[in-house]
Amino acid sequence: MTAEVGLAVGRGTGPELADVFERVVDRLGQLHGVEAAITRSPRVYHSYHSLRAEADGIADMRRLTEGDAGHYERFCRELARRGVTAVFRTAVNAQSLYLVRQRLRAVKVDVISAPGSSPDAALLLVRDEAQGFYTGENRHSPGVLTRTMQFSQEITDDVIAHALARARQQWPDGGADRIVMAYKFHLLDGALDDWVRAAAERHRVRIELSQPDTVNRNLIQHGLPRRTVVVAGNEWGDIMHVVLLDRYGVDKQENRCAENVHLHPDLAGLVEYQTVHGSADDLAGRDTVNPVATVRAAATIVERHCGGTGVIESTERALAAVTARGVRTPDLGGRHSTTAVVDALLTELSHRQVGRPARLEAGS
Repeated sequence: MTAEVGLAVGRGTGPELADVFERVVDRLGQLHGVEAAITRSPRVYHSYHSLRAEADGIADMRRLTEGDAGHYERFCRELARRGVTAVFRTAVNAQSLYLVRQRLRAVKVDVISAPGSSPDAALLLVRDEAQGFYTGENRHSPGVLTRTMQFSQEITDDVIAHALARARQQWPDGGADRIVMAYKFHLLDGALDDWVRAAAERHRVRIELSQPDTVNRNLIQHGLPRRTVVVAGNEWGDIMHVVLLDRYGVDKQENRCAENVHLHPDLAGLVEYQTVHGSADDLAGRDTVNPVATVRAAATIVERHCGGTGVIESTERALAAVTARGVRTPDLGGRHSTTAVVDALLTELSHRQVGRPARLEAGS
């Protein structure tokens, strides 16, 4: 059976990474006996830099931003209507993206654990992308921009419920030991306190509502916690994600892919995967963008959504072998092109499938 997968492409290095994604998904499918039909959105969405270059003033920038947001939202809704469960998106302009995340009630999910540590020594980070400063509307007057945002009990409940469900998936033998919410709740007149208290009583769990700086202090003092869920306002989560990756020696941001889940009922079941890094417009067309995050997203989708057993593990082993041979893009201290890294990876995967070690070809 063929599984349909969505693909949305932004400007900058998006077209190059989209080609990497299609190539890797196709080869992984062949090696693992599954098939994916990739449906690419017909629109190439703006990066911030391409938007600034094209837009003729603020009003035009707002028009183009809304055009991208509306088109991507419709693309996701159509995928979900057809029963598609995964879409890969390269980086696009944040303002367009967050309009979609607000409308479709998105959360970003990542598990942070130190290499070689116990599965219990992990932090499940759930970033609330559906409300707060990253969402909202802008209003302009001469020399003044007013941004209006909102928080709601309904969305807060949805985010908490999803975080608890993901904790049960992560630790099926008992769920999380601790649930912390990192929000600037002191600015919200006590409303968030009441909503969180009501949700905790309904789910029969203890939820600690903490200021972001308190969460930071505890992570610094006590290190990586045991079976902890942090539900974070995106203002904190966006900044701290890369810091947590670095502090616990997990990985570089440029190598990481992320998972976004839309909680709107119309989108139930559709998961969006993305590279953590941005559009890298300065590298566009140079064949030097790091493909590792895109490769990982492709492997995750083939395993989780197309039925390819063991794809993630085999891809990670191949990435480690290729990296150990020094095949890296310049951002990681190497001298290889994007194409050369992907070529080496696919060769390694093919040789591993038939039980032969791969060799680095001269001139790669």
